[in-house]
Amino acid sequence: MMEEEAAAGADNIVTEFSTYEDFLDSQITSLDLYYLEDEELARQLVELGYRGSGEVLKREEFEARKQAAEASRLSKRSQQKTLASSGKDLKSTFLRSLAQREEGNRSGKMTSIIFIRDKNARGQEISGYIDFAHRLKTEDFEPYFSGKKRLLPRPSDLSFYNWETQTSTSNPTPNYQVIAENASGLLFKNKRDRKILNVDPKAQTPGDNSTRTPIETDQYIQVVIYDHITRRKT
Repeated sequence: MMEEEAAAGADNIVTEFSTYEDFLDSQITSLDLYYLEDEELARQLVELGYRGSGEVLKREEFEARKQAAEASRLSKRSQQKTLASSGKDLKSTFLRSLAQREEGNRSGKMTSIIFIRDKNARGQEISGYIDFAHRLKTEDFEPYFSGKKRLLPRPSDLSFYNWETQTSTSNPTPNYQVIAENASGLLFKNKRDRKILNVDPKAQTPGDNSTRTPIETDQYIQVVIYDHITRRKT
C-alpha cells in the first residue's frame, strides 16, 4: 500500500514539474539558500536526501517517469484521434456503415471501396469509386461524421465520372490499381494481396475475400460499399 502511494506521489511530481531542476528547486527553502549561498549545492543536497521537505526522487527515476507519462499522454491522444466516428450521433445508415468500417480500414485489416452516385454543388450528376482507407489517411473525416460535409467522389479518387460534362478520370491509390480497359468492365486490383475486385453489379461475386453491400439511403441517388479483407502474400 505504501509502495503504491509512493509511486502515485512520484507520478504527481513528474506531472507538476517540467524539469528535474524545477522539482529540486521546489524542495529548497529560502533559509537553505541563505546558509548555503549556492543554488547548485542546495540542489545536490536535495538530490542526495540531506535537504528538502518532501520525497527524495533520483534524477534517473524522474526522467524515466517523465518519459512514461509523456508516452501515456501521446498514446491516449492518438487513441482518441484514431476514430473520427467515435462519439458521434450517426443518424444516417450510410454514416453508420462507414463508422463500422473505419477501424478496419485504418488498421489495414480491410480496404473498402465506396461507390457513390449523386449530384454535385452545380446540380450535375456524378459517380465514382472512393478508396475509403486512402481517404481516411489523407483527409479529416470528422466533418463527414458530424454531418457538416457530404462525402462525394472527386476527380482524384480511384474512378470519377461527370455525366453532364462526360469527364472521366481514374487514379491508382496506395491500396488499388485501376484496370479500366477490360471486357468485364471496371476492375480494381488490390496491391497487397493482388486480388481482383469486380464492381460489375451483374457479376456473381465481386471476387475473393470481397463482399458487395448496397446501402439504403435517401441522402444519395445510389451507394454501394465493396469490402475486401486483405491478406498479405505469403
